[in-house]
Amino acid sequence: MNKLETENGCSGESSLAIGARPARRVLILGGGFGGIYTAIELERALRARSDVEVTLVSRENYFLFTPMLHEVAASDLEINAIVNPIHKLLRRVRTFSGSIEAIDLKKQCVAVSHGSDRHAHRLSYDHLIVALGSSSNFFGIPGLEECALTIKTLTDAVALRNRLITQLEEANSECAAEERQPLLTFVVVGAGFAGVETLGAINDFVRESIRFYPNLNPNLVRTVLISSDEFVLPELGPKLGAYAQKKLMARGVEVIAGVRVIGICDGLVELSDGRKIRANTLVWAAGNAANPLVAGLAFPKKSGRIQVNEYLEVPNAPGVWALGDCALVPDGKTGGFHPPTAQHALREGRCVARNIAAEILGGRKKPFRFSTLGRLAAIGHRTGVANVFGINFSGFLAWWLWRTIYLLKLPRFEKKVRVALGWTLDLFFAKDFACVMADASAPNAKSGMAIDGAPRRSRRAA
Repeated sequence: MNKLETENGCSGESSLAIGARPARRVLILGGGFGGIYTAIELERALRARSDVEVTLVSRENYFLFTPMLHEVAASDLEINAIVNPIHKLLRRVRTFSGSIEAIDLKKQCVAVSHGSDRHAHRLSYDHLIVALGSSSNFFGIPGLEECALTIKTLTDAVALRNRLITQLEEANSECAAEERQPLLTFVVVGAGFAGVETLGAINDFVRESIRFYPNLNPNLVRTVLISSDEFVLPELGPKLGAYAQKKLMARGVEVIAGVRVIGICDGLVELSDGRKIRANTLVWAAGNAANPLVAGLAFPKKSGRIQVNEYLEVPNAPGVWALGDCALVPDGKTGGFHPPTAQHALREGRCVARNIAAEILGGRKKPFRFSTLGRLAAIGHRTGVANVFGINFSGFLAWWLWRTIYLLKLPRFEKKVRVALGWTLDLFFAKDFACVMADASAPNAKSGMAIDGAPRRSRRAA
């Protein structure tokens, strides 16, 4: 194992740095699908090699199953149901839970920090795997980044859940009679998988919960999906997209297609066709941007993503590999590029791990070859749309298929059981809508802000 170079007053040797320097040091940046599955496969491929050290650096100490985030936001699942502690997933790979500060390609080391005092370390590597994902792209729209909620992290899902509940509580108070419409208007921008699933979950949650509030009725609720395309879920084609749109509208969702958000001002969402929507809640699911660390690397990029070859190596950067949302992976079959989805990222992770093992063990590298097995989306009210092996499904069957496939993909048997139990109980009991946060009235928390940026007072009765 290698010795960590310490700085900023962090002295001594950490648990990652005890022992002799290994022949090979493999460093994985990112604890998402790409990074975790790279680490799992390296454990398997190099289990007999004690002279190889593999380290995973992740901001969180858990792996988040992001396809189910909207279920946490809508109280279909408990928060801990879709997180797996990294220490339970990885037994041989060493982990560093902290922030990545800088990547030095010339010196082949990565500066990382951890703790409230920002203790700093430098981790050296022979092989570097960049799997840092992406961030939200707000396209420079005035007021958007400061006011919008996103749905990328567990914190985002909890913040959205709390926002929905606090808006219901606020609207239910008698002194909010004149403000009920904006309080009960929920806008989701982006009609891809994340946006449609989030909007469907919001719509179900609010309409099922509102019966417990005596001063409110379902006619006051307005849920709006804004799409820059002509129909929702363009990835699934016009037929399934039209079906999904029809089902959403039948459930009371207002779909505004072919427009873009151009600004947010004074509590109004301004659209490119001149319309304005007064709303207190806006969820942004309309675009991805390059991770800031990736953007600063001197690699060839396209649309902010690192260009790699068929082996997932970064050209002219020996020992550096990239995968997942931050990489542009060529598709040898179509001549295009693989989409940045979870099913591709986990298989890219396995491919990178096997190719690194091949270099260390003296084997042959293999190119990444994979075709999308299918795409599924849950659109609310036990309804879904799916395209699997080129066959279209819709309705309850697609929803059941969505849940079955993702349940099987969820790591660890314990979590599968927890999620299955949660879904089963959800069939018989109403959703839980207790607002759990450290300070529901904190003015600096997005979950307590309206889209005009003004903090909201809690009017909940004692």
